[in-house]
Amino acid sequence: MSTNVPNNQDDREIDLMQISRNIGDFFRGINSFFFQCIQFFFKNGIVIMILFIVGVGVGVYLDKTKKTYDHQIIVSPNFGSTDYLYSKIDLISAKIKEGDTVFLKNIVGIKKPKEIIKIEIKPIADVYKFIDNKAENFELIKLMAEDGDVKKILEDNLTSKNYTSHTVFFKTNRLTYDKETVQPLLDFLNDSEYYRKIQQVVLKNLQIKMTENDSIISQINGVLNGFSNRVNGSQTSNKLIYFNENTQLNEVIKTKDVLINEQGKHRIDSVGYDKIVKDNSAITNIENTSSVNGKLKFIIPLLLIFGFILIKLFQRFYNKQKKLSLQST
Repeated sequence: MSTNVPNNQDDREIDLMQISRNIGDFFRGINSFFFQCIQFFFKNGIVIMILFIVGVGVGVYLDKTKKTYDHQIIVSPNFGSTDYLYSKIDLISAKIKEGDTVFLKNIVGIKKPKEIIKIEIKPIADVYKFIDNKAENFELIKLMAEDGDVKKILEDNLTSKNYTSHTVFFKTNRLTYDKETVQPLLDFLNDSEYYRKIQQVVLKNLQIKMTENDSIISQINGVLNGFSNRVNGSQTSNKLIYFNENTQLNEVIKTKDVLINEQGKHRIDSVGYDKIVKDNSAITNIENTSSVNGKLKFIIPLLLIFGFILIKLFQRFYNKQKKLSLQST
C-alpha cells in the first residue's frame, strides 16, 4: 500500500501542471488575439477610417430622406357599422400591399397613394364604457370569464369589435396633410348608401323619442306643480291634507330624473350621429423612431467595418488553405 502513495502524488502534480499549462496557454491565446486585432487596425486604419466616414455620411443622408411617419385617427362606428368599418380598412390594406395606386387614388381619394405604406385598425379596450348602463354586456363578460382568462376575452376579436372607439393607424414615408390622406379616408369610410339610410331612420327615431320625453317631463312637472299648489293651499287654509303611501310621488320624481338623464345622453349621441364613422380626433406626422429608423448613421458604419473584417478574415483563411494545399502536393 505504501508504494501507491508516491504514484498518486505524482499523478496529482502532473494534473496540476497540466491545468496550469492550459490556463497559461489560454491567456497567451487571448493576448495573441488582442495583439492581432491591434495589429489589424493599425495596418488597415486608413481603410477603416474611410469606411467609418462614408458610413456616417450615408447614414445621415438616409436618416433625413428615408423617414417614416405614423398617423392615428380615433373613430366611433355608429349604427352597428363596426364590421363594415373593419372590412373597409382590410380592403385598403390589401390594395396597399398589392400596390394598387389607381384604386387608392381614384376610389379612396388619397392624393399621393405611393406615400402610404401600411394601414390597420385596432379597438380601444374600454371595458368600463362597454358595460356602462348595459347589464347584458356585464353579464356576458361574467359568463365568458367563467371558462377562460378575462384579459384574453376582453382582447378577443369578437368582444373587442363591440367597443365604442377604435384607432385607425396608417404609416407614410413622407409628411402628409389632412386633405391628402385623413379626409379622403374618412370620406371613403362614410360612403355607404345602406348605412346612410339607417342613419336617417335612427336620427328620426331619436328626435321622436326626445320629443316624447320632453312631453312626459312636462306632464310630470304639471303633476308636481299641482301637488305643490295643493300643499301650499292647505297651509294657507289651515286645513290638513292626508297622503297615503300609494301616491307613488317618489316614483314620479325618479321617473323624471331618469328621463332627464336619458335626454342628456340623447343630445350627446346626436352630436356623434352626424356620420356613419365618426372621427373623434386625428394625430398626424409622428416620426417613427422604432427599429433602425433614425439610427442608420450608427448602423451603416458598423456594418461596413464588420463587412471589411469578414472579407479580410476570408482572404486570410483562403491564403492559409491555399498554402497548405501547395505544401501537400
